[in-house]
Amino acid sequence: LSLEKLTPNRRDSSGAPVPISDQLAGWFRRRRRELEVDALPVLVEPKVDGISVSVLYADGALRRAVTRGDGRKGDVITKQVAQLGTVPMKLERMGRGELEIRGELYWPLEEFARFNATLDKPLINPRNGCAGMMKRKDPTGLDATGIRAFFYQVAWDQGVKLPPTQYETLQWLGDRGADVYISEVFRTDSDEEALRYCDDYQARRESLNYDIDGMVIKVDDLGMYARLGATGHHPHWGIAYKFAPERKPTKLLAIEVSVGKSGKLTPVAHLDPVFVSGTTVSRASLHNFVELERKDVRVGDTVLVEKAGEIIPQVVEVDRSKRKRGARRFVPPTVCPTCGTEAVSAEIFVYCPNPVCPDQVRERLRHFASRGAMDIDGMGEVLVDQVVDKLGVRSPDDLFGLDVEALAGLDRMGQKSAERVKAGLEEAKQRGLARVLHGLAIRHVGETMAEDLAAYFKTADALLEFAGRYAAEDEEAIETVAPAKSTERGAIEGLARKSADSIFHELDSPAVRKVFAGLAEVGVSLLVKAADVRAVQAVAGKSFVLTGTLPTLKRTEATKRIKAAGGKVSGSVSKKTDYVVAGDDPGSKHEKAQALGVTILDEAALIEMLGGAT
Repeated sequence: LSLEKLTPNRRDSSGAPVPISDQLAGWFRRRRRELEVDALPVLVEPKVDGISVSVLYADGALRRAVTRGDGRKGDVITKQVAQLGTVPMKLERMGRGELEIRGELYWPLEEFARFNATLDKPLINPRNGCAGMMKRKDPTGLDATGIRAFFYQVAWDQGVKLPPTQYETLQWLGDRGADVYISEVFRTDSDEEALRYCDDYQARRESLNYDIDGMVIKVDDLGMYARLGATGHHPHWGIAYKFAPERKPTKLLAIEVSVGKSGKLTPVAHLDPVFVSGTTVSRASLHNFVELERKDVRVGDTVLVEKAGEIIPQVVEVDRSKRKRGARRFVPPTVCPTCGTEAVSAEIFVYCPNPVCPDQVRERLRHFASRGAMDIDGMGEVLVDQVVDKLGVRSPDDLFGLDVEALAGLDRMGQKSAERVKAGLEEAKQRGLARVLHGLAIRHVGETMAEDLAAYFKTADALLEFAGRYAAEDEEAIETVAPAKSTERGAIEGLARKSADSIFHELDSPAVRKVFAGLAEVGVSLLVKAADVRAVQAVAGKSFVLTGTLPTLKRTEATKRIKAAGGKVSGSVSKKTDYVVAGDDPGSKHEKAQALGVTILDEAALIEMLGGAT
């Protein structure tokens, strides 16, 4: 289970923001009330940004080390950890019994810089570098890296006498040789002092010799953990305080317009390279032209850059005090920068309507071959670029016509690689209609909509026949999507009239019909896969709504499993909803479900209901 998080984005029932201080004070109040105590001693600990590891000791000797991965499975790294020399192979005076401790493997910044200086090709950042080192099959030389482990929790024990509090347990581990950074933790029973320590720690973040991405506040008395229990999505004994993303100033050198797979024209910032959250950033998203105008971003500006979710670089703010006189506003393009076709506007976006635009062709084929779509083994972006540039591939069906000889003649290929790609192409032919629909990059058809369309129509022929009738404004077809009575829902799950207009007109276009014909000709299955509609009695025919963040299942995975069991997933709660599955921060859907008397499930109840559905 993941910890509840203090977040600046939380809002109350009226939509007003809830300050971090109020969120933490509320957490303290709830825990004191549950435990029926006046004071709640807690321990505040830094959250080191490394790779999670669990280490098992038996009778004091290290037996196994495993990366925790997604919390349910990981890689065995016992040999690698043993070679480091910084994780104790024996816990002194542990005595008889078994003990599993959890921590973070991390690379101290000074050690990382020293090691990086010896490499011809430097590593990007400490965290990724550490993860790469732990994947080495031959651990020889890992002791020279300086990688360390910071332990913060006893996950499980048998036959070991441990202290009653988290603080004393950390001391106990430290006395036996484990690195616990006891000097960096803080004990208090005040929410104000706890938050102040978090803020003070964040203020000195830049001076630390290791990366951290937040703090964890835990009830100190371990005996209270069982009494506090947990919800379906997080335990009650702790709460996480994630630091705001790192922001760095840099100069915006140019604004380029990129062309996406659906023809969307997107402004992209070219930046003076700057190191942000572990990587060097030279390009960043400007989202769309409306957002670009709202922020008034101009070439030559000094801008602040951060990584959304610590992953995607984006320009978040402009320092107008440093703007040079004469800096001009960026004018959105009226034509496609690649093919020169006149651009069209749709809501806040601008599109190139030319389906054979070279950049669109390239991006669509990259998407078609990607893991989330047709998942063609060996067909990465570099190879897609080569088959477009050197073999004249222009359409998905062209990919399936490639032969081993042609593939083997490309750069960095060869016979074995070519045979692997060809085998991947043959395997991809059986992915089914939903994957094909998602892979074609039709506007408004993401993974979920592709599955809904495939489940409803079952075959490409039926889908295209309906698209033709819908595009011709056949009343029955339109009624299927948008019933005349506003109280009734359309027959196709999650499909609104506005999206349907776009989807079915594009499906009825000569270009898309030609692609379907080509795919059928080369033997690609255009039927819904039987495995995608296996029913589970408790779920089949039921309507589900997902809200909040589930502890282990991603929303896309939960949706797939419900649909695979014969259920339906909707985006809104109504009287026809059978179940609402609620995770962390569920929001208004949860409240509406309560008001309507709809059954609310947590993730554990959903998984139990799904049984063997996959």
